[in-house]
Amino acid sequence: MPRVESDNDLRDLITSARTIAVVGLSPKEHRDSHRVAAYMQQQGFRIIPVNPNATEVLGEKAYPSLRDVPEPVDIVDVFRRAEYVDDVAQQAVEIGAGAIWMQMGVVNESAAETADQAGLKVVMDRCLMVDHGRLTS
Repeated sequence: MPRVESDNDLRDLITSARTIAVVGLSPKEHRDSHRVAAYMQQQGFRIIPVNPNATEVLGEKAYPSLRDVPEPVDIVDVFRRAEYVDDVAQQAVEIGAGAIWMQMGVVNESAAETADQAGLKVVMDRCLMVDHGRLTS
């Protein structure tokens, strides 16, 4: 799969997704991960928190890793520093996620390559909330 960069491809990815696993989702309301996940939840998406230091976020059970998520995931939204994304990409491949979305400021070419080679769609350095609002309103 090519990198998802055009507005049409981003729109297709967002509108076809139902379940978003948010890696690094913080229970703290002022954090970007919390704000983005809350927005996506309000838009009707199923949010699955992935954070080993949380038991519940946004009323949803949190899981310590993607490997522990018991249901299919359309998009893995990553709120981790770039140096930690290789492991996240590997786990996204292992669970058969549809896409990996690295948030604004997160760029990791080797993680993107891992996901890309396994057929996952790859988005880097973009905000899911911003693109959702821009492309679906």
